[in-house]
Amino acid sequence: IASRAQSTKHGVHRGMSSVTIPPPACMLRPLEAPFRYLFGPGPSNVPPRVLAAGGRPIIGHMHSEMFGIMNDIKKGIQYAFQTSNNMTLAMSGSGHTAMECALFNIVEPGESVLVAINGIWGERVAEISERMGAKVHTLVKTPGGHFTNAEIEQALAKHKPVLFFLTHGESSAGLVHPVDGVGDICHKYNCLLLVDSVASLGAAPLLMDQQNIDILYTGSQKALNAPPGTAPISFSERACHKMFNRKAKPVSYLLDMTHLSNYWGNDGKPERTYHHTGPVSGFFALRESLAILAETGLENSWKHHTEVAEYFWKGLEDLGLKLFIKDKDLRLPSVTTIAIPEGYNWKELLAYIMKHHRIEFTGGLGPSVGMLLRIGLMGYNCNKANAAMALAALEDALKQCRMSKA
Repeated sequence: IASRAQSTKHGVHRGMSSVTIPPPACMLRPLEAPFRYLFGPGPSNVPPRVLAAGGRPIIGHMHSEMFGIMNDIKKGIQYAFQTSNNMTLAMSGSGHTAMECALFNIVEPGESVLVAINGIWGERVAEISERMGAKVHTLVKTPGGHFTNAEIEQALAKHKPVLFFLTHGESSAGLVHPVDGVGDICHKYNCLLLVDSVASLGAAPLLMDQQNIDILYTGSQKALNAPPGTAPISFSERACHKMFNRKAKPVSYLLDMTHLSNYWGNDGKPERTYHHTGPVSGFFALRESLAILAETGLENSWKHHTEVAEYFWKGLEDLGLKLFIKDKDLRLPSVTTIAIPEGYNWKELLAYIMKHHRIEFTGGLGPSVGMLLRIGLMGYNCNKANAAMALAALEDALKQCRMSKA
């Protein structure tokens, strides 16, 4: 048979196999990717210098120059997070990767976990924790709701969890959750505080060390201006003590911090050993985005996002639209949510805006589907010109899309 190796007196020769699957026609055409204004909850449009950084020639993931870039990234994350934690790094993957890394390394099967659910990200953490075999307890509010410190303390006293999860920037509802005092309460009950800041980092104030957050993570593709695919994360000394004194190894080898801490030069050992091939181009882009944040200044970035958001909120109200989060202080500056205008089909509105304005807005996510529209103005996209463009597109859609009778 032609496809099998054939033995001869001169040795073994491989027969030529017949190719039966032809080259797909789509792969013989050039790549096409349309330009769109990404004014959804992320990813956002990326500034030219970040795109250029990601397009630099590849170097080896274990080259000394790459380790130098990773060291820069670590410093940039420490600044963005406002932490001096040594165990600071960027995951090779999306914000979900960092979420799972935190849970897999901190929580062991049978341990109690408390999850605040007021949108999709708490739901995800609860499901991941259940899959790991943790005893999951939840605090639940409808999208847009937030938890008082008294409610959190009552649940901590009742369930005695090893970990409490809270979403700082709940992008599925457009809420920025108060964090002050939560870390202190967690530590009072010998519990670690895990915070998701994927949608809020760089856009809303967050101070990891001052607010006693034990594990903080974010994603690259929102206010940080970088393409999707890398996820900064940091662990406090308290978290490291729990993480590195486990009874059993974490369920994931890829996300095992005993290996990742070495790969990022955080374990004090003189040499870094191979663990996995990091996304070299992604790290180039992440470094550049963190450099932009450092040049801008963290407080300036927070102020800028707030100013643009307030300009946008007023424009929405002038159009007669209702903001989903009533309390201005609880609105996420990076992702604004509006109640679906009465009588309109939200999918038709979004489709019209995409077709006629090349602008992406999105609907709700998880428990907020059918409740709201989400519009993101963050990072490179965060300016009043883009806010005015978004308002004009909404105004046009409201005029041109027919109101349903339902």
